Amino acid sequence: MTSWLVRNLAFAASCLLGSSALAADIYSPMTPQAREITTESGWTFSFAPYFWAAGLSGDIGQFGLSAVDVDASFSDVFDHLDFALMATAEARNGPYSIFGDAIYIKLSGQGATPRGFLADDVELATETFAGLLGAGYAIYDDGSSRLDIVGGLRVWSVESELSISGGALGTRSRTDDAAWVDGMAGFRGTYSITPEIYLTGWGLVGAGGADLDWDVAAAIGYRFSDTVSAVAGYRALGVDYSDDGFVFDVVEQGPILGLVVRF
Repeated sequence: MTSWLVRNLAFAASCLLGSSALAADIYSPMTPQAREITTESGWTFSFAPYFWAAGLSGDIGQFGLSAVDVDASFSDVFDHLDFALMATAEARNGPYSIFGDAIYIKLSGQGATPRGFLADDVELATETFAGLLGAGYAIYDDGSSRLDIVGGLRVWSVESELSISGGALGTRSRTDDAAWVDGMAGFRGTYSITPEIYLTGWGLVGAGGADLDWDVAAAIGYRFSDTVSAVAGYRALGVDYSDDGFVFDVVEQGPILGLVVRF
């Protein structure tokens, strides 16, 4: 019966872990143009936050149990969100660029087993960190459009804690976690339709700790002024990781939005 309980809670955990999609990623041209600072050496620095309303589908296994099928919308994930922090940064000098992304997400859920027989209170907490550090080189740049070839490393870290109290099972707690690194490579680019309107997107694929790790996105942006711009688009990310009973084989996708004020 304990196995039954944990298996069903693993489904809840998978929904919560789906927010790692927000974690997956990652520096992206999908984020609007951020405040830029140019030094005398020619380096330009920028910083921008982003928001990705991603749903999750796939197979996830935790606590040494068989993987379960998951299909959660962004609203399902958002209902369990405690805290999220996402930001990207880039340094560019001519055709060369160095970029990074860091994200931290904390989620939790609470409930009870049917009729409260096995447990009066069941809590599941998940903390996820994902980050990408990479470098790029512009293989084409004519002033209105640019195409970069990029490569880097993506780090994933996910930890879930299941706590049970009351009922026939008494009080107990169990933790399951995984961390891995994937090498990534691909392209990113922008194209200005007018001085105000531009298209942007990227595509990355890689592997390492995961059997497969990929990320694609496309969006349209609008520059309201020299200080304000906005972007809207769509992004999809997939990762296939499994090790020692921890399975994370999912596709995360949804709209991406952003607004940046330069000052």
